[in-house]
Amino acid sequence: MTSPEEVLDYWLGDTPTNPASLSEKNKLWFMKSIETDAEIADRFVPVMGELAAGLAADWAERGARGRLAAIIVLDQFSRNVFRGHRYSFMHDPLSRFLMQTGLERGEDRELSEPERVFFYLPAEHSETMADQNLSVKLFEALTEEAREGYREFCSTTLDYAYRHREVIEKFGRFPHR
Repeated sequence: MTSPEEVLDYWLGDTPTNPASLSEKNKLWFMKSIETDAEIADRFVPVMGELAAGLAADWAERGARGRLAAIIVLDQFSRNVFRGHRYSFMHDPLSRFLMQTGLERGEDRELSEPERVFFYLPAEHSETMADQNLSVKLFEALTEEAREGYREFCSTTLDYAYRHREVIEKFGRFPHR
């Protein structure tokens, strides 16, 4: 069975300690690729189902990084695996719950900048203004607190948080869904 560590190693690599690796990982994270989508499907679809069926609680109880791994699979990998299909968003409620519970426990404060970005993305992916405002607040704080070498990356993520909120303000939803 896939472990949280395998998910984090695949998705984040050494970005938590090496900001120079961000540009390479950005391609994995934010550029459409049929090959990447297929690789994620091959490697992580089984654990996605297991997490949705209850394993997410077990991973979350392992602490911040276990919770983060579950969020990444449910929030990010589902968007790769089901790209262009409504199933892309089927795990959003669970990923938001995991994020919110982790925030209440202060677990995000234990994570590096790249890790926190993915911890916070479920709020940015939400179609509620409350979550959009939370997303902006979280990304503003992250950008303000970012270490040297991570500031530009965090500033870019904040810009996207603003853009997502503007879409929800204008349309009340993401029109592409």
